[in-house]
Amino acid sequence: MVLIGFVDALAVALLMCILARFVAGRRRKHLPPGPSGWPLIGNVLGMPTSHEWQTFAKWGEKWGDVISITLLGQPVVILNSSHAAVDMLDKKSAIYSDRPTFPVCGQVIGYDRTLVLLHYGPVWRETRRLFSKTIGTRDSLMHLSDRLERGGHRFLTRLMAQPETLFQQVRGFTGASILSIAYGYNVEREDDELIRLVDKAVEEFSLASAPGAYFADALPILIRVPAWLPGAGWKRRALAWRRDLEAMCDLPFNHTKQQMKTGKASPSFVSMNLIPDTDSGREFLVKSAAASLYSAGADTTVSAICSFFLAMMCFPGAQKKAQAEIDRVVGNDRLPRLNDRDELHYVRALIWEVLRWQPIGPLGVPHRLTEDDTHAGYFLPKGTIVIANIWRMLRDPSRYPNPEVFNPDRFLPSNDAEPEYDPRHIVFGFGRRVCPGSQLAETSLFLICALSLAVFDIAKPIVDGNVVEPSLEYTTGTISHPVPFECSVKPRSAKASALVAAAMSDSVF
Repeated sequence: MVLIGFVDALAVALLMCILARFVAGRRRKHLPPGPSGWPLIGNVLGMPTSHEWQTFAKWGEKWGDVISITLLGQPVVILNSSHAAVDMLDKKSAIYSDRPTFPVCGQVIGYDRTLVLLHYGPVWRETRRLFSKTIGTRDSLMHLSDRLERGGHRFLTRLMAQPETLFQQVRGFTGASILSIAYGYNVEREDDELIRLVDKAVEEFSLASAPGAYFADALPILIRVPAWLPGAGWKRRALAWRRDLEAMCDLPFNHTKQQMKTGKASPSFVSMNLIPDTDSGREFLVKSAAASLYSAGADTTVSAICSFFLAMMCFPGAQKKAQAEIDRVVGNDRLPRLNDRDELHYVRALIWEVLRWQPIGPLGVPHRLTEDDTHAGYFLPKGTIVIANIWRMLRDPSRYPNPEVFNPDRFLPSNDAEPEYDPRHIVFGFGRRVCPGSQLAETSLFLICALSLAVFDIAKPIVDGNVVEPSLEYTTGTISHPVPFECSVKPRSAKASALVAAAMSDSVF
């Protein structure tokens, strides 16, 4: 009887919620065009369940650069051009910088404590300030160059010894680098417990934050459903993921606190910002900010580096051109360093093309409008969710001719053409929500790409006399990765191998 009463009450609450949104939706006139939906539920049944950016791009071909849908009365605007994103998210950032409430990913699992989902306000501003002074500029990262380069040398050594473990080594490098920067934690084993824990939590975030991941995101009242209720397996899974998030936040943070107490803490994001005798509110803020730095930076950099190796397999001409530049500028007597970046013009352009060709976050993270607005004659009510289709923007043929072709030359000046639009203005987001870790991501990507190009030849593997072609498929989710692929990674020469060995002998880990 208790169960029946609860279900009846929930059904009534659901009906009232749907009717309220329907009545509100009737007042929302003049939204941008888009696919038609059903009464009450809107476009819920027509929402794609994976690789949403591709469906949104197809909708844009029919309805334009700015389209809209409704989900149970909630208006959602999708931007398919960077021009529209700049006009709205950049130029009117004061009212477009909030985040939607994510009932499952944010409230149930707990990611609303991290920077990516924080609502626009004082806590968000203070968290951004911590990021800005630590990793916000290229200059602020230079004091980390030795640490990053040592990690890069270890990456080369391990990949040279076990080239079949490419994905594992990429994750190891990014995880170890950011754990060091965030917590001063030194990773000494390839199967480090913290790296495994964070990888697991970050994968769960990517799945939980994808558009349409949970019906409860459209009907928030469902998060009140008890986990024991039949059919509430999603709630039990979300609570398990919450425990993973809490462990990701607590374990490395507590390690740094203990090191600080004994005077053994290495310089890090936490040790720089956690003043002695800090109050619990400040400690929670620093802890959440450090978790934001690690969880966001690790997964995004992994995606970009794996895309680099995939591109070098598929576009060997670009690889050879980059290697020739490194040989000319750096020479064959040492490995590239971060301070070579300004002289390696083609390598920098290659990195930008990696970011454009396969964007890290194809849809970014949604924005939320905090006031009514009008754009191009359309009315967007307060509370509208705005999604930037970054994947489509980086394939806009008016910006990037032949967008499917991997061509770093598009970002270099030539006699008959100006460089194409800098993809970093798109791939890292818009307005006040632009990624605060973009400098760290680009620095890490440059380092691994330059080192790998200097030392390795990267090619499609040959098995039993046949070339193994990669699928070029990417995973769905907030952060998109290439599906695992086989890759031939071999030293370019005996001298290249010797340079790696010498670099490792000079490093102290």
